[in-house]
Amino acid sequence: MGGEIFRDPWGIPHLRAGSANELAHVQGRVTALDRAWQLEVERHRAQGTSASFLGPEALPWDRFARRARLTDTARRCWTELRRTDPETARWTRSYVAGVNETLASLAAGTAPEFARTGLRPGRWEPWTPLAVWLATHILFAGFPAKLWREHVSARLGADAVGLFAADGPGTSGSNGWLVAGERTVTGHAVIAGDPHRFIEDPGVYQQIRLSCPEFDVVGIAVPGVPGIAHFGHTGTVAWAITNAMADYQDLYRERLRRTGAGVEALGPDGTWHRAARHTETVEVAGEEPVEVEVIETGRGPVVIGGPEGLDDGVPEPGGPPLAVALRHPPRVTGDLGFGALLPLLRARRTVDVDRAVDRWVEPVNVVMAADTEGGTLHRVAGRVPVRAEANGTRVVPGWEPGYEWRGWHEPPRAGLTEGVAVMANQRGPSAPLGVEFAPPHRADRITALLARRTRWSAADMSTIHTDTHLASATPLLDLVADLDTPPLTAPAAALRDRLLRWDRRMDAGSADAAVFAAVRGAVVRRIAGDPGLAAMAVPPAYPEVFRPWLALVPRVGYALEHLLGAGELFGVDRPAIVREALEEVAARPPAGTWGDTHRLAPWRALPPATPYDEPGLSGDHDCVLCTSSVPGLTDLAARGPAARYVWDLADRENSRWVVPLGASGVPGSPHHRDQRPLWLAGDLAPVVTDWARLTKETDV
Repeated sequence: MGGEIFRDPWGIPHLRAGSANELAHVQGRVTALDRAWQLEVERHRAQGTSASFLGPEALPWDRFARRARLTDTARRCWTELRRTDPETARWTRSYVAGVNETLASLAAGTAPEFARTGLRPGRWEPWTPLAVWLATHILFAGFPAKLWREHVSARLGADAVGLFAADGPGTSGSNGWLVAGERTVTGHAVIAGDPHRFIEDPGVYQQIRLSCPEFDVVGIAVPGVPGIAHFGHTGTVAWAITNAMADYQDLYRERLRRTGAGVEALGPDGTWHRAARHTETVEVAGEEPVEVEVIETGRGPVVIGGPEGLDDGVPEPGGPPLAVALRHPPRVTGDLGFGALLPLLRARRTVDVDRAVDRWVEPVNVVMAADTEGGTLHRVAGRVPVRAEANGTRVVPGWEPGYEWRGWHEPPRAGLTEGVAVMANQRGPSAPLGVEFAPPHRADRITALLARRTRWSAADMSTIHTDTHLASATPLLDLVADLDTPPLTAPAAALRDRLLRWDRRMDAGSADAAVFAAVRGAVVRRIAGDPGLAAMAVPPAYPEVFRPWLALVPRVGYALEHLLGAGELFGVDRPAIVREALEEVAARPPAGTWGDTHRLAPWRALPPATPYDEPGLSGDHDCVLCTSSVPGLTDLAARGPAARYVWDLADRENSRWVVPLGASGVPGSPHHRDQRPLWLAGDLAPVVTDWARLTKETDV
């Protein structure tokens, strides 16, 4: 297969080939060149084999991946793809062939991580991209939040669940907005936004251009997956997504028993049914291998507990041993939505994007698109099952009728308001499909900012990307303002007055923002430690992979608005707590600025041999510039804008993009971290599409 690799000044690959399949092959090759270590890590994570070289810290994930049957689901989806969509299957196979050819030629690997671990790049199977996609998104919809809601209900009562409403283990989500041609200086639409995810090194997104006689698309891809799924611009149509916050994964409590032949599960028909069962061995670097029992009932794979209950064998008080099965669309249907990928690349108008995302499965997204003829699209895409309301809020009994799936919801659609559409994980068009959504602050702020001008350009959009106003500070500051009697100490009174004068911007250079964050953290810790919430202090003994959803301090931090504004909070004296927090911070005020403690903390499978000096960040979890810390626990930001983009429908060369680090995943490469200064400053790199302005790297 033939093709060409070009690079722009930022090392971003621009690929050209004679057919879609040849192009997929080149995409596989360049991804392996730029992201070999990342591909190896993702392959192992998808297979549940990452502990074999990362050690015991990776074991909780590997256990979950095995028990959830991620690899088996990917194989099942691959078989179905070959049967129903052989063209996409051949295209995916071409991508995998390109990955394997390059990995095989890398010997010990170009990335230094291979030498440090002694690992050699492994071979990809045709289904591996599907497994990578599934592993990346299996926890994305936050089904463990149902474990949290059940925990709250059992300890504090069902009425308390809403007090802790938040978007998963962190409230950062994604922003996106569409400005129609009637509101732009060119008369053509502009789409902009920034997906908020855990910041990883190498990055979770890959800037790329894919060109062949059928299409020419620039966009942001997922390394290890062919095509451009989430954010793309074909020249005549552009699209972008945010997480719809839909609920499409269910947890079923199971009653299991062992028999001489294996394991049986009690079904909703009142009879016992044979469950699939086998054991797998997880290799752990530096330790003995671990045996994992894999069980699957008619509802799905058992991801918590088993016939004897949790791993420690302790039964749940007052009930049978605990076992919980996970049910999600790809496991049920054998479809991961890969059939949408080629039609997206071939799209010319919004109607083409609309038809393509009809085939989307997961994660369930809100999609925006616009074309050069004035067409716009604003809709939900993905599969959400129709079932009982209780399925969305808690773990339901698998042995009782009434909780089965009964078809699929029709994805909702929406329009534009005054030439604008905004998506920020709020209760928008996907509201009928979800349970918990992000607070409205980011969406409201973007809408308000867009209303300040009658005409916008692509170049203007970075001012929205970087807005740091924190509307969610209001409830805490209102309580601070009411602290009149008894009198505060002089330092605390001065601190109160300082906070009330603060402009409520979480800028890295702001000392006032640092003081606010310190007071907020002290309030969160005091509320979490109050005797009124003592019942929530010890989470259930679920597997470690679910702990981020069950820890009390982060839950209080992300739900602080609800908790401060509730009419009654189990005897928690919130004014007294705020007073104590203010006095505490007044006695030991932060010495520096918000950026001194609010620093980037990217996830790395292997810590760098020489630690990086990570930068201080502006923003916070409810700012448009959503750099999410964990109030009450840490100011470090593990989540934030994993990319920023501006798609201009007037002229694709006026489009812009940036990622937190760079196009290369190889430490020491000139393009490993060269975009970081742009990302920190809120600037964007130009999208270059003129082949004459690109540097040809090689023919492949």
